[in-house]
Amino acid sequence: MDKSILTLAELAAKSEMHPNAVQEWVKLKLFSPSGFTDDHAPLFSEAALERTAHIRKLEDLGYGLEDIQRIIKKVGLPKEKPGTKDRRDPRKYLTVGNLAEQSGVSPRTIKHWEDKGIIEPDSRSEGGFRLYSQAYVYLCKLIRDLQLFGYSLEEIKIISGYFRDFLAMQTSLESFPAAETSAKLDKMLGEIKILFGKMDLFKEGIRRWEELLKKKRKEILSLKDKNLKRPGSGARMHHA
Repeated sequence: MDKSILTLAELAAKSEMHPNAVQEWVKLKLFSPSGFTDDHAPLFSEAALERTAHIRKLEDLGYGLEDIQRIIKKVGLPKEKPGTKDRRDPRKYLTVGNLAEQSGVSPRTIKHWEDKGIIEPDSRSEGGFRLYSQAYVYLCKLIRDLQLFGYSLEEIKIISGYFRDFLAMQTSLESFPAAETSAKLDKMLGEIKILFGKMDLFKEGIRRWEELLKKKRKEILSLKDKNLKRPGSGARMHHA
């Protein structure tokens, strides 16, 4: 989990700048947000602090913002490491409220899952805002479904861990040792096989209940019709 996420207000405060000035720099593409909340509020990494410091130094040297734009475009900022320039594919983050709304569970449930270690925010701002990637919408729906399949929270925690590991491996496979990755992938395949088996049982149960409910509904309607024809039934009294 990346804990070095800053809101615009937090970045402005740490940089001793007015939020409007930060917004202007973003608009001029002197640096870019590393992501956004689902409400389109910009979020910044700790690297943005260093960039704002460099830009302010250039301003102190007498450079205007247009000059700084050209400097950044041509040579970048001083001491800027290769590959650390602004990302062109900023991530979209969800707040707890956004995640709850999109996944169909309550914020309290999400907090309970966090307390149990089933889910963990992708990022957390210095102000304490918990932020999640879009993948967590699917994960929360998956957790809810697993509960319907009769999984305990401890079992769901294990599966949730596999899910998060899989997403991380998809993003950066080379970051994981080959042997460890192979073992985890085998475990994931095993869990999928078990889940398929439970789903088959669940489907059989649904079919049985559908047949039972259809039959009983028909019998109840028939019995209701017979009852209406009896002397003293509500329908006859109403007509009288």
